Amino acid sequence: MKAKIIITPKKAVLDPQGKTVQNTLAHMGYSGVGAVHVGKYIEVELSGTDKEAVRKQIDDACRKILSNPVIEDYRFEIE
Repeated sequence: MKAKIIITPKKAVLDPQGKTVQNTLAHMGYSGVGAVHVGKYIEVELSGTDKEAVRKQIDDACRKILSNPVIEDYRFEIE
């Protein structure tokens, strides 16, 4: 199985990297670009057949290690 994890800054958190990308897109002529948030993408290869157990394990890893729950949100899917 494979877990695909996306971690992004919370909407209320200042994202200077996202703001820089937003400004650059505007200066390059891309109109209509709203807020930009830059995050992380992680793929984790997993062994096991119990999808629910794997889901709980990845959720725990996201909360404890992979993200900072104070300033970041995460979501993932298991394939």
